[in-house]
Amino acid sequence: MKEQVQKALEKIRPMLQRDGGDIQLVDVTDGVVKVMLTGACKGCPMSQMTLKQGVEKFLVKEVPGVKEVQAL
Repeated sequence: MKEQVQKALEKIRPMLQRDGGDIQLVDVTDGVVKVMLTGACKGCPMSQMTLKQGVEKFLVKEVPGVKEVQAL
């Protein structure tokens, strides 16, 4: 599942990079994806919304078994 998540993140990475941010996959355990937001995304007031409404929504749809995305 970790490889599937990584491939899915590559699809949305350009969107984050366009705004000066990025995302790194840290771990996938029992359907919970742990990521680290970097660049402009780190500390951005909108980062939680980006994570839940953007990244999590996309990964749940794209990768079977993904339940949640958490930022570290």
